[in-house]
Amino acid sequence: MTTDNTRVDFWFDPSCPWAWMTSRWVDEVATHRDLDVHWHIMSLAILNENNDVPESYRAFFPRALRYARVVATAEALHGAETLKPLYDALGRRIHLDERATDIEAVVAESLAEAGLDASIADRALSDADGRFEFEAELRASHRSGIDLVGDDVGTPIIAVNGVAFFGPVISPAPRGEQALALWDGVVAAASYDGFFELKRSRTRDPIFS
Repeated sequence: MTTDNTRVDFWFDPSCPWAWMTSRWVDEVATHRDLDVHWHIMSLAILNENNDVPESYRAFFPRALRYARVVATAEALHGAETLKPLYDALGRRIHLDERATDIEAVVAESLAEAGLDASIADRALSDADGRFEFEAELRASHRSGIDLVGDDVGTPIIAVNGVAFFGPVISPAPRGEQALALWDGVVAAASYDGFFELKRSRTRDPIFS
């Protein structure tokens, strides 16, 4: 079982539906347990920039990177406390409302909902030379998660009191006692230093309930 005041670090890419569902599960657990959750940005585009991936998947990266850069810019300008409200606002529009390709409207609406200045959208764009102002900060946040679990993973990454793991990949996000049972099981498995992987093929798509 987890103890009171458990520190949880959660790395997410706003565009990943699996990370979104896992984040909703962590939110559910946090309503019943004393979790101190810290949110961090990571990027599937950066993770796969040198990997041989299908062109259909690579075509998704510019959009995903745009959203990740908006989050990184908000954090760089206004602090880590901006991440969760901005992630919530983006995620509802991207995943629940299925508006992922309506990028600039989603960004503008999400910034407004999170109480952030609209200028963040422009600051998150590349300049004339192709440079993103907060590239170093985005990559540092991304790397801080990847360094805990290795490069052959994805998003989300969770660290519980410093013990990190990829996932869990779930669909849909469990509620109530089921959410707590899963939490305790995952944390117990991850707490053993010799535990590395437990996996089965996905048999369903993301279910946003």
